[in-house]
Amino acid sequence: MKRQTFIVLAAGEGKRMKSKYSKVVQKIMGKPMILYLIDEIEKNFEDSEIVVVVGNKKEDVRKVLEGRNVKFAYQEKQLGTAHAVMCAIDMVSKQAEDVFVLYGDAPFIKADTLKRISEKRKKENASLCLLTAIFENPYGYGRIISDENGNVLKIVEEKDATDEQKQIKEINPGFYCFARDALKDVLAKIDNNNSQHEYYLTDSIEILNKEGKKVVKIACDDNFEVMGINSRYELFLAEQELKIRINKKHLAEGVQMIDMYSVYIHPDVQIGKDTVIYPGTFILGNTTIGEECVIGPNSYIVNSKIGNKCYVWFSVIEDSEIKDNVKVGPYAHLRPNSFLEEGVKIGNFVEVKNSKVGRNTKSAHLTYIGDADIGENVNLGCGTIFVNYDGYKKHRTVVEDNAFIGCNSNLIAPVKIGKNAYIAAGSTITDDVPADALAIARERQTIKEGWVLRRKQMYEGNNNK
Repeated sequence: MKRQTFIVLAAGEGKRMKSKYSKVVQKIMGKPMILYLIDEIEKNFEDSEIVVVVGNKKEDVRKVLEGRNVKFAYQEKQLGTAHAVMCAIDMVSKQAEDVFVLYGDAPFIKADTLKRISEKRKKENASLCLLTAIFENPYGYGRIISDENGNVLKIVEEKDATDEQKQIKEINPGFYCFARDALKDVLAKIDNNNSQHEYYLTDSIEILNKEGKKVVKIACDDNFEVMGINSRYELFLAEQELKIRINKKHLAEGVQMIDMYSVYIHPDVQIGKDTVIYPGTFILGNTTIGEECVIGPNSYIVNSKIGNKCYVWFSVIEDSEIKDNVKVGPYAHLRPNSFLEEGVKIGNFVEVKNSKVGRNTKSAHLTYIGDADIGENVNLGCGTIFVNYDGYKKHRTVVEDNAFIGCNSNLIAPVKIGKNAYIAAGSTITDDVPADALAIARERQTIKEGWVLRRKQMYEGNNNK
């Protein structure tokens, strides 16, 4: 039994966003705005159904919601909010007690607020409960007109309001909770006899009142929940506010930030206590960071898992995992599918890609580790290159425990370096090296005495002719 149905309006063109993509898929802190709303519903209303009304750029919305348990209604022409709900009403479960009307471009409404709206409607035996907000500057919003008992009589738009009504600070942000049968009945009575020739859901309030049905209201506690996002500037404002709220939450849980205004942390990130985040750091996607780490400054971490007591500074980590007591940076890059065991050091200008690096292995500087399986206690000298690509396919290199790779060595995959093996500096290794062996793969040094003087005389002689 579906006790709640959520109709999410997402058909608008979004002209003010100036984008070739749908307004509701624009990202806030890296997450499409409509997903904030969908996630909030799915996490907190198990016995619910979601109907998303799409129209303009509908494929953008469908793609973002792919795999989600939602149904889609199509609004071919955008003829007002009531018209959008009309397009979805036949998809509403007959068992639904509540039908909420929400907006894909107002993504921050909280489940607790929605539950309060529902409880108020049922307690008052009302056909409709709408959410209101108190704005110190209500200009441009529809004003709530109520009776002495707090019942809503109508909504007066700014252009139609008297001077007295314009002083009202209680506004209509447009969030509704209907009794299902009342909604279906009132939709059939809303017309488009207005200057815009559109069907407005706000008309339902006067219709219900004329029929002797009750319309009640409840005020939101946080106006951020009803913020609508229609332009790039509003998108910026929403992201700035959400950024600060996320950062305050981490501070309250024991994370230290040197400057919380210059740190960007996505909403799904988890960070352990006593970790310090330095300025200019981006922690994005589904990232988890352990306790007592130092992250930043100027680091970029996305969809990665970092253990306890790790140091990451001036570096990029993508889709990778590092265990405890690992040091990364400065200026290192962990590309996708990198796995660093405990105690590893990846130093300045080292790049790791699709590789596993064993415990206490060190690569201090200027090395490329690609498609490799490296054991424990390996030393990778400066300038070591894992040559993994032959022009057609990628190949893997295996370096076993305690091996020593000298500076400026090339390991041409596929190749295996055995345990305790040594690779002499400047070598290009094309064959497997057995355990405990020394491999030298470079031309024997040649000395030509007097060569510089002869070369100088040759050039000076030619210039004098």
